[in-house]
Amino acid sequence: MSKDEAGSAASPNGLLDALRRLLDHGLELAQLRLSLLGTELEAEKLRLVGALLGALLALLFGGMALALLSLAVVLLSPDGWRWLAALLLGGAYLGLAWWLLQRARARLSAPGGLFATSVAELARDRDELGGRP
Repeated sequence: MSKDEAGSAASPNGLLDALRRLLDHGLELAQLRLSLLGTELEAEKLRLVGALLGALLALLFGGMALALLSLAVVLLSPDGWRWLAALLLGGAYLGLAWWLLQRARARLSAPGGLFATSVAELARDRDELGGRP
């Protein structure tokens, strides 16, 4: 058997091994990216649950304080002006509620890049695989 015949016989096996290693590295990279995506999803969930809990507690205590303070203002107003005090307080609360709702909508419409790290890593992978010199 000559060297040419031995080299051609080993070449397909080497090519299959290289292809198998390439596939293994690709699968490992995909597994890492999915793991990163899961970690980001968990962090986002914890952030949202914490914010929701804080908001609910703030609403509870703020509502109690607001009701008691409003009652005090209305009771301390002169008899003829109590209706005006109640109307002004109601208008102020309505305006504040509208402003807070607009702020909440703005924050939810731009969450700051959900999965931003995963997207950046995938872009970096694409650049690396794109054959940059």
